[in-house]
Amino acid sequence: MYIFGYGSLNNAHSRRLTGQTQAAIPATVKGLQRHWGKVDDSYRIAPLVAMPGEGECNGVLVRVDDAALASFDIRERGYQRIALDPLQLRTTQPIDTNQPIWVYTKESPMAPCAVQPIMQTYVDTVLAGCLAISEQFAQTFVDTTIGWHHPLENDRLQPKYGNHAGVEESHITHIDRLLAAIR
Repeated sequence: MYIFGYGSLNNAHSRRLTGQTQAAIPATVKGLQRHWGKVDDSYRIAPLVAMPGEGECNGVLVRVDDAALASFDIRERGYQRIALDPLQLRTTQPIDTNQPIWVYTKESPMAPCAVQPIMQTYVDTVLAGCLAISEQFAQTFVDTTIGWHHPLENDRLQPKYGNHAGVEESHITHIDRLLAAIR
């Protein structure tokens, strides 16, 4: 089976923190909209949420077994895991469409706020993963994510995001350039 990851799961280093080491396949899902939003009050930061909608969302497909799926269910607490229709997907590589394809969604996310803002280290982790795929993949992520106007806290000197991983110094310039166009 597969998980479609559209946030920190784009980053191979972040996926490894949950024990997932398999390669990821870049993909786009039609009918999902990605937003900055709070899943619930237990999160200290505002992560990304996807909800069914009119948009498209890029991300990665990761093949998982039952044990890995259980680990991701714990990591993605507060989200609802739903099945995707393979017809919603465009991928760069063939996949086994007879296998379930899961995505973690939230139908009614709360907006980020000063108490639970978007954390720069979360953005850095996600965009470093996108940049590992391509500059265009990262640009598409920025262009198709809703809610960049919400509060953002620069925590680069003292990271608050627990799955912060895989961000190299060379990524920071690219990330800042991508974000300068929308801020």
